[in-house]
Amino acid sequence: MNKLNAVIFALLTLGSMSCYSQTKKTPAMKNVTEFKVAVSQQVLDDLKNRLQNTRWPGEAEGSGWNFGTSEAYLRGLVRYWQTEYDWRKQESLLNKYPQYIAEVNGVKVHFQYIKGKGKNPKPLILTHGWPDSYYRFHKIIPLLTEGEQSFDLVIPSIPGFGFSEKTAMTSEAVADLWKVLMTENLGYEKFYAAGGDIGMGVTKALASKYPAVVAGVHFTDLGYPMGQEDPATMTEAEKQFAQFVQQWWYAEGAYAMVQATKPQSLAYGLNDSPVALAGWMLSFVNAGATPELIEPAFGGKDALLTNIMIYWVTQTVATSVRMYKADAIAQWGGSQPLKKSNVPAGVSVFPREAQFPKEWAERFVNVVSYKKMKEGGHFAALEVPDAFAEELKNFFYSIK
Repeated sequence: MNKLNAVIFALLTLGSMSCYSQTKKTPAMKNVTEFKVAVSQQVLDDLKNRLQNTRWPGEAEGSGWNFGTSEAYLRGLVRYWQTEYDWRKQESLLNKYPQYIAEVNGVKVHFQYIKGKGKNPKPLILTHGWPDSYYRFHKIIPLLTEGEQSFDLVIPSIPGFGFSEKTAMTSEAVADLWKVLMTENLGYEKFYAAGGDIGMGVTKALASKYPAVVAGVHFTDLGYPMGQEDPATMTEAEKQFAQFVQQWWYAEGAYAMVQATKPQSLAYGLNDSPVALAGWMLSFVNAGATPELIEPAFGGKDALLTNIMIYWVTQTVATSVRMYKADAIAQWGGSQPLKKSNVPAGVSVFPREAQFPKEWAERFVNVVSYKKMKEGGHFAALEVPDAFAEELKNFFYSIK
C-alpha cells in the first residue's frame, strides 16, 4: 500500500449565546456543578430564520444519495424541523437525567451521571463519536440502571462537542481526562469503559494507559488497517478486511479526509447554516446504512434532529471536526503508538458496521469475548438499544 493510501487510512480512524445554566455546587463530588440545558429563545428564533432563508442548491435529476445527501430528503426533514419538531420537548427529555459540569485538569467537561439501582452497580463511562453526541446513549440509560445487573453511568461530552468546553483534543488526551473524572472528580477506585467511533479510540487509550483502574472495556469497532501493518503478519481475513476498508474509503471517506486536513475551511459553512450542518452529518449517517434506513439507524427523525441541534445550539461543530486534525497530527507527528492492553475486552460487531475479524481486534486489546450481532449498525445504542444494553451487561458482569 503506498504512502498516500496509508495516510488516508490513518485519517479515517480518526457560541456567543448562552446554551445552558449552572446552579449550586454538588458537595458529594469534587469540582463539579449541576447543569441543565436551557437554550435561549433568541437562539431558536435565529435558527428558524436561517431555516426559512435557506438557499437550496438544486440537485442532479435522479441523483438520489449518489452525489451526497439527497436534497429531496433534506427538504422534507427541514420542513419537519420547522413545523413539527419541538426543541423544548426534547430539551426537557435531555434534562430528565442528572447532568453536571466538572473541572478536569482545567477543562470543563459536561456529563450525565445516573446511579444504578442494583445492590452493587458497576461504574461505567460511555464515550460517543462523531457526528453523534452524548445523546447517542439516551435510550440505554434505563436499560442499564435498573435491575440487579446495573451500572452507575457516566456519559460525558467529549471536549469540543456539545456542552463541554470548546477545545479540540486528541483521543489520548480525552482518555487522560476521563481517568481523572472517574477517579478524582467522582471518586471511583476502578471503573469500566465502552465506546465506538471516536469513543473507541478514547476507550482503547484508557485501557492501554490505565490498566490499574480500568477493569474492563467494550468496543463495537477497533480501527482500520492503515498501511503500516506487515502483510506477512496479516491473516487472510485481515487482508480481506483491509481490502473492504480501502474500497469503502474511496466511496464514502471524503468526510474524514476533509476534517483531518482542512477542518477550519469546512467549519465556516457548517457553523453558519443549519441545513449545511444537517446535510454534512446525514451524508455520514447514510454511509453506514441505506436511504430508507437513515432515520431508523439513528433512532428516528426526532433523534436525528436533536443530535444536530446539540451541535447547533452550542456552536461546536468547528471544534468537533478539528479533533480529526488533532488525532492525525498526533499519529503522524512521531507520537508512540499505544501498547496492546491486557484489560479484558468485549467486542460486539454489528452487521452494518465494518466487519473486522477477531484477530484484528486481538492486535490491540485482550479479547475475551467476540460476538457477531444479528442486527444494527454504527449507532447501535440508538438503533437496537435492547440488544446493545444486553451486550454490555452480559460482558461486564461476566468479568471480575
